[in-house]
Amino acid sequence: MEAIKKKMQMLKLDKENAIDRAEQAEADKKQAEDRCKQLEEEQQGLQKKLKGTEDEVEKYSESVKEAQEKLEQAEKKATDVSRHASNSSSMQALDLEGGGS
Repeated sequence: MEAIKKKMQMLKLDKENAIDRAEQAEADKKQAEDRCKQLEEEQQGLQKKLKGTEDEVEKYSESVKEAQEKLEQAEKKATDVSRHASNSSSMQALDLEGGGS
């Protein structure tokens, strides 16, 4: 009879320990779910921020491209003007040489 009582006490203790572990597991599960939700919200916020940053990069890249095109056009005009001025100077020099002979 004493052995049965001890066995019953052991089983009762095992049951209480199992209940405690189950409650702790539930609390851990809830905490993990809350953390997961928090991280998902944070991820969504970061994705929005990334999208905004990508949009800004695209906008500035377009501005840089336009500025480069304008610079190339200005450089081409400057080169053309320089050639024209150089040609005019050469023609004037030839006129002076030819006129003075």
